[in-house]
Amino acid sequence: MCGIIGYSGVQNATSILIEGLKRLEYRGYDSAGIAILHGEELAVRRSVGKLENLENLVRKEPLGGTVGIGHTRWATHGRPSEQNAHPHRSGDLVLVHNGIIENYLLLKHRLETEGYRFDSETDTEVMAHLLASYMKGGQSVYDAVRSAVGDLQGSYAVAVLCMSEPKVIVTARSGCPLVIGKNGEGTYLASDVTPLLVHTREVVFLEDGEIGVLTPSSISVTGMDGRTINRVPVQIDWDADAAEKEGYPHYMLKEIHEQPQVIMDTLGGRYDFDTGEADLPDLAISPEDLIRARRIWIVACGTSWHAGLVGKYLFEEMIGNPVQVDIASEFRYREPMIQEDDLFIAISQSGETADTLAAAREAKRRGAGVLAIVNVVGSSLAREADGVIYTRCGPEISVASTKAFTGQIIAMYLLALHMGRVRKILNIEEGRWWLDQYMMLPGRVEHVLKQEPNILASAKQYCTKKNFLYLGRGINYPIALEGALKLKEISYIHAEGYAAGEMKHGPIALVDEEMPVVVLAPRDRLYDKTINNLMEVRARNAPIVALASEGDHDIHRVAEVVFPIPDVHPLLTPILFTVALQLFAYHIAVLRGLDVDRPRNLAKSVTVE
Repeated sequence: MCGIIGYSGVQNATSILIEGLKRLEYRGYDSAGIAILHGEELAVRRSVGKLENLENLVRKEPLGGTVGIGHTRWATHGRPSEQNAHPHRSGDLVLVHNGIIENYLLLKHRLETEGYRFDSETDTEVMAHLLASYMKGGQSVYDAVRSAVGDLQGSYAVAVLCMSEPKVIVTARSGCPLVIGKNGEGTYLASDVTPLLVHTREVVFLEDGEIGVLTPSSISVTGMDGRTINRVPVQIDWDADAAEKEGYPHYMLKEIHEQPQVIMDTLGGRYDFDTGEADLPDLAISPEDLIRARRIWIVACGTSWHAGLVGKYLFEEMIGNPVQVDIASEFRYREPMIQEDDLFIAISQSGETADTLAAAREAKRRGAGVLAIVNVVGSSLAREADGVIYTRCGPEISVASTKAFTGQIIAMYLLALHMGRVRKILNIEEGRWWLDQYMMLPGRVEHVLKQEPNILASAKQYCTKKNFLYLGRGINYPIALEGALKLKEISYIHAEGYAAGEMKHGPIALVDEEMPVVVLAPRDRLYDKTINNLMEVRARNAPIVALASEGDHDIHRVAEVVFPIPDVHPLLTPILFTVALQLFAYHIAVLRGLDVDRPRNLAKSVTVE
């Protein structure tokens, strides 16, 4: 939620900030703003709505300068408005902020008694005046930040610029990500690495409780106690061009079509066919600990939670280990019976999801081995976990997750194979067989993508409907949840995912000719039961859209629309069904005239509760 950008150097800061905000707009797009040291003044430009509104404003009221900060907002405290947009000013300093200050009302009252006047509804303006109050006492910007953050309760990533130190940007974080880097033309900061890739590939990730100081030629990192911290920069291998649309009308469609490559990249170099083994060099959890693990916990949020549910079916069937799957925000506020010998898997695309991070820390405190499945190298979750499996998806720009979900499932396929071999549940030949199946997935996903014209035709048929029901059984029940979520997120159509066997226990009351039912019906051991569920739907005249195994001719007698999916092992069907459902949701949303990359009220990385 919210994106921060900053630059201090010799180039035009305005263009660097605007281009950086474009790469961060997925983090929030209720409003945007920049502050530039423009001659002898600190000039601010802010606008409501998408970034193009700020671009138009800057064209009308241009700014020149080589130092500045910028922000794109997802509203928390205060409605989207120019008044509430960042940067916020207090005297000669400006500030941008990501996060939530929980004790802002107490601080606001204190500052009001000191004579500070508030113009916005935000908690961020409290921070601006708090810094100004410390600087009034003679402190530098750096010292004022150190003092101010000691007063704060909550989460923050902050960047500060002040006229008294015109070339310096001071930044600090606690619970929200910040990345800094430099090249020969200046220093940069951002909420994630994407805006920095066009300038540098070597970056430093600030840790919680650290302060960064940027000048045109240097970056430095200290603790809150002033102690200098020397950190080796992380090399980022993503291609900056990977964040561009490459001719696709939307990032979401591009990212859906990137999934065959994502599968190959996530699998690449992580297997040994001779031994039938998955090779996970960053796992950092010993075979002995994997053998000893009595129970597996999987904790995540949103789409990643659906991936975790897939993992439950996968691990229980492949390695016979009981698995508990929790929504991270629920896990952290109960008393989970997690023990020292348990394996805790935290799944997050960004690696900065606040609830998932908190859950992982609690699991670690209780002595469990913590494994992160994450996309972003150097993210908080990746750094704090005992081991990590990177999904190698590259930047995912569209707010609705697609390729990251696929990468997470592939990572769990590799982990399940590794654990199966370590525990001697799978022999060499069985390991090789599974590797063969994994290697064939990219081609099979390509086969699904070629059905896009047929999926588009069906989307045209159903795009005006107001309610959908998604049904699945076994390992495809989570995919029914994910398919419904995608439709909700980007088309704003009410959709519910259900275990097919539960339909008669309530949802069937809603089924009529106006409610399309999307069913996942592979030729597995539950196929006949799924068909029986569909007969109940058909008896109530509801239109049926079925995803079924190629060669299944019986399903055509029941469903109005059938998308044939390559016939694979039942545990591999989630990948293929997911891609078809992503395309179905995408085309319905486009046909409804909606912005699929930036759905209302959503943000890419939820770094606060």
